[in-house]
Amino acid sequence: MSTAEEILKTLEKMYPDAAPALKFRTPYELLVAVILSAQCTDERVNKVTGVLFERYNTPESMLTLSQEELEKCIYSCGFYHNKAQHILSASRDILEKFGGEVPSTLEELRTLAGVGRKTANVVYAVAFHGDAIAVDTHVFRVANRLGLAKGNTPEKVEEGLCAVIPKELWSRAHHWLIFHGRRVCHSRRPDCEHCPLAPLCEYYVGNTRDE
Repeated sequence: MSTAEEILKTLEKMYPDAAPALKFRTPYELLVAVILSAQCTDERVNKVTGVLFERYNTPESMLTLSQEELEKCIYSCGFYHNKAQHILSASRDILEKFGGEVPSTLEELRTLAGVGRKTANVVYAVAFHGDAIAVDTHVFRVANRLGLAKGNTPEKVEEGLCAVIPKELWSRAHHWLIFHGRRVCHSRRPDCEHCPLAPLCEYYVGNTRDE
């Protein structure tokens, strides 16, 4: 068994119920929630969308808001100016190019104004059950530390992960890596002492080799 296979089997055992933390009912709600989640906790996003989606949960209803009005609704998520722009731009494209329905292919999702690669990958994998790996800050950090995929950009890490993880596991592995980043492999002080992956981890092995 390769190191990558061992890592994946261990992650699956650690997080068998790993699933998206964002609350949504439709692909459009997920799209908006993912845009809001950049540099923001899922808990905060859920609080904001819990109110926002009561009235504005379709492209049509969202576009009745001015940018300033939407900014006030999402202010607490941070980066509210850019996020409001992205939400309104994507909503406009969904209406004008896709008849009001969020497109279900990765290629079309990536054409939406205001939608980056990570957001498109999440929506494709979660809303449409497609095979994709979205590289957020947790996935980027954990993949590099483990040595599962090395890269200095999200795109490079995504490419590396797709090369070593079986396609049918891409979406699930994305959630395993996120959970591990949140619960164990923290940004500032990873809990290596209690991590079952430590013997397989390049970061841990490299830092303890000379001790």
